Amino acid sequence: MPNLCGSRDSGGVLLDRADRQPARWRACSRRGRAMPQPGAAGAEPGSQLLSGEFVLRDGTPAMIWPLLPTDGEMLRNGFRHLSEASRQRRFLTVLGELDDSMIRHLVGSVDGRQHIALLLIVLPPGEEEGPAGVAHLLLYPDDPATADIAITVADDWQGRGVGAALASALLQRRPPSVTRVHTVVDAGNSASLALLARAGRVSAHPDAPGILDVTVELGAL
Repeated sequence: MPNLCGSRDSGGVLLDRADRQPARWRACSRRGRAMPQPGAAGAEPGSQLLSGEFVLRDGTPAMIWPLLPTDGEMLRNGFRHLSEASRQRRFLTVLGELDDSMIRHLVGSVDGRQHIALLLIVLPPGEEEGPAGVAHLLLYPDDPATADIAITVADDWQGRGVGAALASALLQRRPPSVTRVHTVVDAGNSASLALLARAGRVSAHPDAPGILDVTVELGAL
């Protein structure tokens, strides 16, 4: 059986879908589990991290979990709190709402193989934990070597390493057949373009006004 809270990784925590259940979540939360002692498995001497936690660029503890079919309303609520600019960068248009068909697409088709989706939860000391970002990787049905990738980060957590952690965790969990990413990006979305550039060799060309068609040749797993 895998570790209850996953394993520490430079890009986050990779868990099986079965490991993100409410009882396990409570067991892994700061309110429901004692802090590890220095020298314990999964902890560095003097750390205050639970096994499986990592820290964002600003020092905030976080964990990465699989997105579940029951997370649809959470995604809808998170979307409502996105700024217009963040909605434009993510969906390349300004949407007023995520309708039921979009929610079904975002959570209902997640199978851990053709469609992988991860959720980053922040655990600020003394504050309530909650979602800060979500990432999707979808294989193209006619090309198993190529996948699309999409990452959304809550406005309050942008610029703190959430997107980088999700991208790293997502690409590490991709099927071995996937050797490239092909996606479209808002030409003004410098954060997404930088993330893609860190993932591998990038080629890009205009797809439409203000939109770039981007291909990334990935390194080996």
